[in-house]
Amino acid sequence: MSKEVKLPEDFSARLVAWQRSHGRHALPWQNTREPYRVWLSEIMLQQTQVSTVLGYYQRFTERFPTVQHLAEAQLDEVLAQWQGLGYYSRARNLHRCAQAVVAQHGGQFPSSAEALVALPGIGRSTAAAIASFCFEQRVAILDGNVKRVLSRLLAFEGDLASSTAEKQLWAHAQALLPEASADMPAYTQGLMDLGASLCAARSPQCLLCPVSDLCRARAQGEPTRFPIKTRKLKRSQRENWWLWLEHEGRIWLEQRPHKGVWAGLWSLPLFDTEADLLQRARALGGEPEVLPRMEHALTHFDWVLHPRRALLRQAEAADSGRWVAREELPTYALPAPLKKLLVG
Repeated sequence: MSKEVKLPEDFSARLVAWQRSHGRHALPWQNTREPYRVWLSEIMLQQTQVSTVLGYYQRFTERFPTVQHLAEAQLDEVLAQWQGLGYYSRARNLHRCAQAVVAQHGGQFPSSAEALVALPGIGRSTAAAIASFCFEQRVAILDGNVKRVLSRLLAFEGDLASSTAEKQLWAHAQALLPEASADMPAYTQGLMDLGASLCAARSPQCLLCPVSDLCRARAQGEPTRFPIKTRKLKRSQRENWWLWLEHEGRIWLEQRPHKGVWAGLWSLPLFDTEADLLQRARALGGEPEVLPRMEHALTHFDWVLHPRRALLRQAEAADSGRWVAREELPTYALPAPLKKLLVG
């Protein structure tokens, strides 16, 4: 349990003033109260750096300029625009959410965090961000960066691996909100900006921080001790073999199951053992050549992939996939390492 915390009274006012004078204002999803664009940016920015998101955001909004366009698109089209951005469940939830907004709300996002969080793929913090930016609702966000900022500000001793401690931090985040609803967009953006810049995980720039004199972690001389989270992610190892079948410039692709890793993406046939791969290739009349192994890191495990390429004299079809011409590959939603292998 965390001990009782006294909240600094002028934190929100100082953060709002700092954001308006020193915060970020030129990102393409800023300076708008269009919920579709704010929602899209919030989903893309989950576990992804701003520099990476910029190009994807522009291409995505050009292809799907409104929530109606996104709802009417095929999932394959959405995944193709998302490929390389990772965490593909976000793209599938985007598509489902767009369809729900159109079907349930007439194409208009609801204006409260409580209603937004009921939509597919929108969590509590994302719902609060949309409601704050677009509708000036007084509701707290608490993503990873904000947890770090507030944990340091309050020297919050609760272990965030515990749901009880996280609930306490949510309560503190709500209590710290500015009184004026009109300040909510700047306050919410200020928390994001501070967490993304000065209040960095490893090397916080406390001397430049606008609220450093309020920060109890700095007063204790150990800001990097916060936030406290004892449970560590356990990583595992995985190894598979990819069969690259090619016939007259066309490559055989199979769609991954709609649950699990790379759900819904198009991939080369994947095997648990090299023996299984060789059996399949030779049954089709091919003798695979060995290509350099590939290493790919996902959230929970490190993946070693062994590509093997076999040129076939005849193209045999099956129900589980299709032959794709090389020039058409960029239109398919491929996992990032496969796109690097096949497209470059």
